[in-house]
Amino acid sequence: MQLLGILAFVVALLVSVMIHEFGHYLTARRFGMRVSEFFLGFGTRIWSRQRGETEFGIKAIPAGGYCRIEGMTPDDEMPDGEEGRAFYRASAGKKLIVLGAGSFLHFVLGYLLLFILLSGVGVNQVLPVIDSVVPNSAAAAADFQKGDEIVAINGDRNIKWQSQLDKIRNSQGKELVFTINRGGTEIDISAAPRMTNIDDGTSRYVLGIINEFGTKRLTPIASISDAAELTWTFTSASAKALVQLPTKIPALWGQTFGGQERDENGLVGVVGVARVSGQVSSSGELTTSERIGTFILIVASLNIFVGLFNLLPILPLDGGHMAVAIADALRAFIARLRGRPTPTAIDIKVLTPITAVVFVVLAALTVLLLIADIFNPILLNF
Repeated sequence: MQLLGILAFVVALLVSVMIHEFGHYLTARRFGMRVSEFFLGFGTRIWSRQRGETEFGIKAIPAGGYCRIEGMTPDDEMPDGEEGRAFYRASAGKKLIVLGAGSFLHFVLGYLLLFILLSGVGVNQVLPVIDSVVPNSAAAAADFQKGDEIVAINGDRNIKWQSQLDKIRNSQGKELVFTINRGGTEIDISAAPRMTNIDDGTSRYVLGIINEFGTKRLTPIASISDAAELTWTFTSASAKALVQLPTKIPALWGQTFGGQERDENGLVGVVGVARVSGQVSSSGELTTSERIGTFILIVASLNIFVGLFNLLPILPLDGGHMAVAIADALRAFIARLRGRPTPTAIDIKVLTPITAVVFVVLAALTVLLLIADIFNPILLNF
């Protein structure tokens, strides 16, 4: 099962890469740009087929993929009569759409996976069903019973239990009317939450019930908005992780070569994520739906992180090319305001030294993560 989970993650990763490149391909073709190659992987060709002007295929090293759009710089040669289809000749708006399409589809894929998770698989959460009633509590005095499902509080049938829980905690001890589903029949029970000391040293108003915990599916309509909220949550968390990334590298070095225990919330590479996927798939502590749901969460969060990472304004990432396109547009706008001719587009080749430095840094971080994931992997406790 662990090998199956790893293979499933590898397939999901390759599909994500293909979808990313397909975004570049579709938008480039839509704007009339010439796309000569669309390959999954790098290195030696294993298989390819020509479709129109584009060669589609698979290469030996499954470490990504690429979509070759001709004419990225003015120095690139174009076939006779095709000069107008060069990428660099397109407007700034079209360039930004083509460059950003890959990351956009990562977010779309992440959202769709979360929608499937919420509406199809379900997520583990606290349910509004009573598992037990605390003795001498407000719930016990009001005759709440095990198995009662709280469907409404003061007439509010909010399906999110956290929102209903807030009503109890913010009640200030005032009486609330609980609509209970008991054995298929709805009844109303009135109870006033009591101020209670909690184990963490705080005090708050509680009803005195312990809820069941289980898997719950949302309706497709509810999943639309909830998946969007979850996508935003993952995006915000990814942005925070990117900001903190430089500060976590020293700790990763110590965990890799100093024998320190890996931090579950620290940096992890593709190999590490694949290993975690394998652990999830082979865990006997999780149900089948929990294993599937966790795997979907891993793939969805990875897509959202990669989509955001790829938008960083540094070459050779798509965000770096987008930054150059924006800079070209600003230079052209300023030139028009001054009544001057449009300046020559920025030659990306001039920025090759910067690109090379960034590439070396990213490659070094990748190697460091690879070593850490192999020799000091993150192990989850189920």
